[in-house]
Order: sequence, then C-alpha cells, then structure tokens
Amino acid sequence: MAAERFDLVVVGGGPGGYTGAIRAAQLGMRVACVDKAPALGGTCLRIGCIPSKALLDSSELYAQATKSLAGHGVKVGNVELDLPAMMARKEKVVTGLTQGVAGLFKKNKVEWVAGAGRLAARGSVEVRGDAGTRTLEAAAIMIATGSEVTPLKTLPLDGKRIVSSTEALSLPAVPKRLLVVGAGAVGLELGSVWSRLGADVTVVELLDRIVPGTDRQMGRLLERALTKQGMKFRLETSAVAAKPAGDALKVTLESKGERSEIDADVVLVAIGRRPHTEGLGARELGIAFDDRGRIKVNERFETSVPGVFAIGDVIPGPMLAHKAEEEAVACVELMKGQAGHVNYEAIPNVVYTWPELATVGLSEEDATKRGSEVATGTFPYTANARARCLGDTDGSVKVVADKTTDRVLGVHIVGPRASDVIAEAVIAMEFGASAEDIARTVHAHPTLPEALKEAALGVAKRQINI
Repeated sequence: MAAERFDLVVVGGGPGGYTGAIRAAQLGMRVACVDKAPALGGTCLRIGCIPSKALLDSSELYAQATKSLAGHGVKVGNVELDLPAMMARKEKVVTGLTQGVAGLFKKNKVEWVAGAGRLAARGSVEVRGDAGTRTLEAAAIMIATGSEVTPLKTLPLDGKRIVSSTEALSLPAVPKRLLVVGAGAVGLELGSVWSRLGADVTVVELLDRIVPGTDRQMGRLLERALTKQGMKFRLETSAVAAKPAGDALKVTLESKGERSEIDADVVLVAIGRRPHTEGLGARELGIAFDDRGRIKVNERFETSVPGVFAIGDVIPGPMLAHKAEEEAVACVELMKGQAGHVNYEAIPNVVYTWPELATVGLSEEDATKRGSEVATGTFPYTANARARCLGDTDGSVKVVADKTTDRVLGVHIVGPRASDVIAEAVIAMEFGASAEDIARTVHAHPTLPEALKEAALGVAKRQINI
C-alpha cells in the first residue's frame, strides 16, 4: 500500500497529542494522530487524572455523608457504600470525555489512525493495527507518547495484590489494609480514596517528607490533615520485599538500617512515572536522549533529528497533562511561524486530596537556593469566613515574594478547592505581579480566594483578619 501524506503526524493521543493535533488542524494542517489504545485520551483520560478525580469526588461525598453532614444539621441515617455503582459512574465520566475527544477530531478533520506507531525513517511513521500496516509520511512528526508507571524491583507488580495506579482505580472491593509505596500525588490521592471508603491506609516514603519537591511547610500541613483523617505515614522508609501470608501479603520495610514487617491486603506501588518511548524507534532513528531517558529538544521542541518534535512527559519538565497541552500548542504554532511559548515558571501543580495542595512557582526553599532574598506571607483557613461556613478550615495559603522587588515567586495552598484558587496566582505570575498587586485586588466576600489576598498582605506584615 502506498504511503499516505500528511502535514503532521502525531504519535500519541493523550492530552498533549490530541491538543496538538487539533491546534494544527485549526492552523490549516492535514493531521493524523496515531494511538494504539481502544479510546483516545491517553493515560490522563482513561486510567489516570480523570478516573482518579471521579473516585476522589465520589469518595469525598461518601466521607461527608458518614462523618461530617451531621455537623451541618443533616441526618442521613444508615449510609451504605455501593462500590460497583461508584465504579460505573467513574467509567461513565471517562467514556463521555474520551468520546468527546473523538468528536473533536471529527469536527476538526483530524484522522485517528488506530495502532502502534513507529518512526520508520525521517518523515515516515509505520502504524501496525488490527487492520494491518499503514505508512504515514509527513513533513513534521510530533512524539507525544507520554509516560508509564515506574516499576519497583523489590515489589514486582502482579495486578492483584501488588498493583499500579491503573489497577488501584478498579479494585473489586475495599481492601482492609492498603500499603501505599510513594507519597507523591498518585499515592496520596488513591490512598485517600480507599481510606475514605474504609481501608486502613499506610503510606511509606523513602524521603523525609510527603509530596517531595513542594514547599516543606505546606507539605507538613497536608500530612497533618491526612493524618487526622486516619492515614498513617512512615517516612524515610523503603519497601524491600513482600511475601504471601495467607490471602494477604507480609511486606518488609527498612528505615535507617532497621527492618520491620507490615501486613497488607493490597500494595500500591506509586513511586513515579518514566517516559514511554519503548518500541517507538526513536533511538534507532538517531534521536538524542538525556541520562534519564527523556528526549532532548530545542526551544522549538525539535529533537536532534530535523522534522521530528517531542512534547509532554517524554521531554524534561513536570509530568503534567496541562504542561503537555501547552507544549503541544506552542510546538505547532512555532511550526507555522507563530510565537508559541510556554512559561515554565507559571505551571500549577495540584494534589487532589482533601484538603487539596496546589502550588505554582518556587517554594521558599528553592527561591532561597536560587539566591533570592525572600519575604513570605501566610494566612490560615481557620480565619477565612467562607472556609468556616463550609466547615473546611484545614490548611493555609503562602505567598513567596522577592524581598527587594516584591515580585511573586511562588504561591502554595493547602485547603478546600485549592485547585481552583491557584488559578488566580498563576495569572498573577504570568503577568509578573507583585504581592502588592494581589493584595490590592478586590476580592468578593466571603470567598476562599480572600485567603490568597490576606497572604499577599502578609508579605508586608499587614494582614487584616489575623
């Protein structure tokens, strides 16, 4: 069969891939998007961000019904968990969104080519699918294959007792004892889901803090809140072995040279993700990688092979769906001679526990390491009127600013709807705002974002409500 010609072939149909494909089509390019999964959307939509948030929201409602609604004067009687119904709702949410992406492809005349894509040569992608093999030729190829679960050699996955995030999204029953290995976003979020539904959850983390890389003070606040909810944490601890113990597992933990054992019905390995480039043919084509297995790109997202571009989890930077989306848009706009760019200093990051943790920019520690003399302002949600009305007062807002210029360097939030409140801080940083700019911006009362205003006032030590 003769090769088919396109202006752009995107390999990968996740958030970065499908966003780039649609934007390229809007710019007049003939686009094909190659993906081997049964539905578009990548890890995020199918087995990551979206199903986990659906379960987080459902499990939080269950937790409210069983623990906190009475405090609002709402008596609900005997509350029962219908796990199959909860899982069915999750799948309905996922299906609706993945079908939505397919609809957007039709609307924008992007061709979805089902199958596994491989870089056969410069300007050529070979796709192997159920219908056979197709060869797609294009002036430009974008690699957007995302990432995969990083395995842990000491705890090999079996998909039943020792699971990854994929299986943890669909457990057939609430485990009595869940051991989570890794205190990053994935481990904390899924640990929260099953903890709310009744599991006894213990989280082990190799480092001395949860959510490594975020502001240390805010990490401690989140740990305190999750501990109050019943989750247990064992820091500076690694899981070094597991063996069957009846219907459960006996896991060996090591901390500072001392070993101990813990029983678990299910172990979730959530130590991170790694770029997914296996079988892509990138190395064979001569594409350069760094020492962490990430594809090297220039300021135009072009690899060492002309005409081949890469975005998202396969290149350096945070592994976030919205980061991949912005890179994809910038990449195709640059192809068309436009001024696409990504501001890596203003990319928000969220841990969707309850309370949520949302951050943007530099932590106080990182700002200091970079040589900045910083001034910080904080404001607790216990002093925020809307948080008190909600009955959700765990957490605080922290603004990190340059002491000389007052420019905002970072904002860190632990609290209710932090994922929404952080958007104001992202816009402020995108426009180079000072703490004073946020402090003098009128905020509706009573609202949660008032806590951000007060924290900004706190940089100059003039909070009103504490």
